[in-house]
Amino acid sequence: MTEETTPNEIQDDDAIDFGAADSEVEALKAEVAALKDQALRYAAEAENTKRRAEREMNDARAFAITKFARDLLDAADNLGQATAHAPKDVSDQAVKNFVIGVEMTEKKLLEAFERNGLKKVDPAAGEKFDPNLHQAMMEQVSAEVAAGAVIKTLQSGYALFGRLVRPAMVVVAAKGSGAGAPDQTAGAANPYSSTGEVSGEAIDTKA
Repeated sequence: MTEETTPNEIQDDDAIDFGAADSEVEALKAEVAALKDQALRYAAEAENTKRRAEREMNDARAFAITKFARDLLDAADNLGQATAHAPKDVSDQAVKNFVIGVEMTEKKLLEAFERNGLKKVDPAAGEKFDPNLHQAMMEQVSAEVAAGAVIKTLQSGYALFGRLVRPAMVVVAAKGSGAGAPDQTAGAANPYSSTGEVSGEAIDTKA
């Protein structure tokens, strides 16, 4: 210790140095917090970009094969009709083999649909009518299902990657349906169709 320096002067110098260090630490903490926030924003933006790219890729894929898939639906319908009306009890082995071949062809076609994202829309009796998936072809009073529910499916629909390719053609229970209701065809206009078909009238599904 020299005569020019006093203990008080040393204490004052140390206090100044500590204060500067504290300020620098706080500045570094603030910078780290800002960088962390920026990194989180970049990560969120990257995730959003990834999801948007996946969605656009699925949309492009769906658009590319929608027409092709729609054209195949007629073949699937014909195979379904063939298997539904095929003779069950026949002695002719050739006929049995033919029926088995048609059934296997239908099964393979439906499996190919499933693998490529084309899923059947086939509402069961009693399922609530969904205008996003179903198209009401006629309206009937039913004693077995509640009003607004599907009585039966006339033709299955299909959806590709969640987008409707063809709605399921269904018969819908009219107002007054439910337990104890008479089972008869209603005569009012069909409220489920935008074309205003008359209830109980069959509609051409090929239109």
